[in-house]
Amino acid sequence: MSGTTTRRPGVVLAVILVTQLMVILDATVVNIAMPKIQHALDFSPSSLSWVQNAYALAFGGLLLLGARAGDLLGRRRVFIAGVSIFTLASLLGGLAPSAELLLTARVLQGVGGAIAAPAALTLMMLTYREGPERMKALGYYSLVSSGGGSVGLVLGGMLTDWASWRWGLFINVPIGIGLIIAARQVLTETERETGRFDIAGAITSTLGISSLVYGFIRVADIGWTAPEAIAAFTAGVVLLVSFVLIERRVSHPIVPLRLFRSASRSASYLTMLLVVGTMFGMFFFLTQFLQGVLELSPLAAGLAFLPMTGLLFAASRVVPRVLNRIDGTRLMLIGSLLITSGTLWLTQLDASSTYLANVVGPMVVFGLGAGMLFIPLVGRAIANVAPEDSGAASGLLNVVQQVGGALGLGILVTVFGTASRGSAGTTPRAVLTDGVHAAFIGAAVYAVLSLSMIVISVKPWTWLRRSQGPAEGDPLAVDNEAKALVETEGTSGVVGIHS
Repeated sequence: MSGTTTRRPGVVLAVILVTQLMVILDATVVNIAMPKIQHALDFSPSSLSWVQNAYALAFGGLLLLGARAGDLLGRRRVFIAGVSIFTLASLLGGLAPSAELLLTARVLQGVGGAIAAPAALTLMMLTYREGPERMKALGYYSLVSSGGGSVGLVLGGMLTDWASWRWGLFINVPIGIGLIIAARQVLTETERETGRFDIAGAITSTLGISSLVYGFIRVADIGWTAPEAIAAFTAGVVLLVSFVLIERRVSHPIVPLRLFRSASRSASYLTMLLVVGTMFGMFFFLTQFLQGVLELSPLAAGLAFLPMTGLLFAASRVVPRVLNRIDGTRLMLIGSLLITSGTLWLTQLDASSTYLANVVGPMVVFGLGAGMLFIPLVGRAIANVAPEDSGAASGLLNVVQQVGGALGLGILVTVFGTASRGSAGTTPRAVLTDGVHAAFIGAAVYAVLSLSMIVISVKPWTWLRRSQGPAEGDPLAVDNEAKALVETEGTSGVVGIHS
């Protein structure tokens, strides 16, 4: 534990928790303000998704490189640098007079978050030794991760309604300044490790995924055969192939390819990619529906999400405690079935729908399913990983969540744009309804694919041979501290859908 302070562990924990809360609040505040941002900065319906995706791609693409930076440069130094970038980017975004400048700010926020977040979590793990104190700290971290999203939705609605959507970004500035001052006072530097940065891997992976997402979003406006779309898809494929070749040759890859030798782990990553894609799309388009079709105010729309986020929060408290008594495979399958059912239910929304009669039900079903699915799925993804790969496996899971959300939303925006152009509606409200309906159908397809992946990979018929919880050696049979880490990663992933 050398290199980090133990004199004031409570203050260290407070700094880390406030940092996590700032990132979560920013994501959900921006999500609920989307319609106002679209109107203020003249975003097209398809390009609006970049307000989310610019952050998600920068954060996900650079997260592993940010973790490596903490190892090589010192985690206190990297943490302060990350928070500083995030704070300045929030100020830039709040002042942005144009869509281009806001997107630039969102990219910089993602860079700052990717630098600060891994260092913050590592500093917490170094501050608290293994045992009850670390478990308690992880519980607080998980509480902020899962509960912060709900707070952000309501706070975002309040700020947007009572002041401006810009205050959803400005609010990070005093928080960030306070964090920088506190970090300089209570954190001491960790020892530097030797090694190299995998810059080429980070660049090719981030640009490759960004090119694919850009291609899908532009297709919504210009069509599949446009030279710009073809160029974007081609560049994405070439860059991602280059990324794989680079990772096979470098001495310190940001993504050790040996992690994919486990069929169970690879299937878990792919399932996470699909599930988070479903959830990104559901949140994005349901926000549009609540404000654009049901004509709810931003505050009312934020409050409208509470039944779902409340269930996500409750499940994050309960599921880790029952994994020893209930088969994790069963929870995954039931959870995926509920997500699929809730998404299919959302496809029934139309211009005559009301919140109480038609929205609350699918929200509750979706939230309950997501809460049941995420934690055992995360447990399966990080189980039986070699100690030297544990950080990479956990970090890769966060990357998959961010990239899966951005890619899924990009694909659903294409569906939305195509349906909107072909809509027979005569008013903007009718056109939006048709587009959202098509997007929910696309999200339902995503949900069915994720359910199919779970059925194929976990072999549910093995229940017949199980009379109790997970057998010894089962990827879901994790010890107590691993369950706390699963809870931390799982709830972070759930909240990550707002980004």
